[in-house]
Amino acid sequence: MFKIKTFNSISIHGLNEFGRDKYEVSSDSSAPDAILLRSHKLQIDEISSGVRAVARAGAGTNNIPIEACSERGIVVFNTPGANANAVKELVLAGMLLGSRGILPGMEFVNAQTQLKDADAMSKLMEAEKKNFKGNEIKGKTLGVVGLGAIGSMVASTALSLGMKVVGYDPALSVDAAWRLPSQVVKIDNLQSLLAKSDFVTLHLPALDSTRHLINKDSIASFKRGGKLLNFAREEIVDTDAVIWALENGVISNYIADFPHPDLIGVNGVLLMPHIGASTDEAEDNCAVMAVDQLKTFLENGNIINSVNFPTTVLERSGDVRLAIANKNVPKMLGHILSELAEKDINVADMINKSRGELAYNLIDVEGVIEQDVIDHLNAIDGVIGVRVIV
Repeated sequence: MFKIKTFNSISIHGLNEFGRDKYEVSSDSSAPDAILLRSHKLQIDEISSGVRAVARAGAGTNNIPIEACSERGIVVFNTPGANANAVKELVLAGMLLGSRGILPGMEFVNAQTQLKDADAMSKLMEAEKKNFKGNEIKGKTLGVVGLGAIGSMVASTALSLGMKVVGYDPALSVDAAWRLPSQVVKIDNLQSLLAKSDFVTLHLPALDSTRHLINKDSIASFKRGGKLLNFAREEIVDTDAVIWALENGVISNYIADFPHPDLIGVNGVLLMPHIGASTDEAEDNCAVMAVDQLKTFLENGNIINSVNFPTTVLERSGDVRLAIANKNVPKMLGHILSELAEKDINVADMINKSRGELAYNLIDVEGVIEQDVIDHLNAIDGVIGVRVIV
């Protein structure tokens, strides 16, 4: 029986994926095999010694102590793309809110509480609607910075609405390139994209390399009067640079899902309370995806969508599977296989993958694995953890 400890409220559609014959799910588990959470800021002392995996039902993992997990051989999962449609739709809403006088128009209408006559109200609306005139997004150019799951969906939707789309992503993967519509014009540098775009939308992770990517120097390259949308991460944009750009007419709007005290009340700023993934469908999708990843890891050792360990998938063969995490240093695999050979253990199949400073092995063997074999494998210098899966 695997024990899962939950933090936050996890979608019941996801939790139902755990079979009751194999899983015990509780927010009070004292000795869990895995942790499932959403936005909870996980502390190191909340991760008990038996935890093998942490899964976040969402894309960002800055609420998880990844480095500490890696040192203990704990696999950290996220759910990239599960909330992509929800974020895409809010980006579209942001573009429309920044282009048309929707919000000020609604505020004007709701302020007319003194009018009780329908004809008088109709005449007033006709007289005042010119004050809320805006622009259509059709024919405008959208610059998408970051062409992953969300960025590619935003690009595709914008094209269907008659926009021109240019994209920039220095780390574009092969899979992402296949998803990207052929009509998207790929740009080689950020400054060129900013100069061409009426709208710029950001879809990048928060990394050291992306922190304040939009700063006073880069924002100066914007097409005059352009609009900046940030539904990715707050850290990507320098708040002071945005305020400077708005005050100097470099950009006309900053539309973001990350309120900041310095931006409240600034003309041209539209802020939302971090609701990009706040839909029932997105929460269901993220939970189901996170649960499925935990199940395949706990039951078979396979790793899919980890942020610290390599993707590693192997069909089961043999009698027992060994899942071994180790430091990515020379001769580790040789030491592991030598130890198995010394114990006359036959390897039926195996896979070895590495990612940065970590490596991971799935080894299917024939026969029974005794405790002394596990002890000897754990004693190998560089081995972080050994798990036996039957």
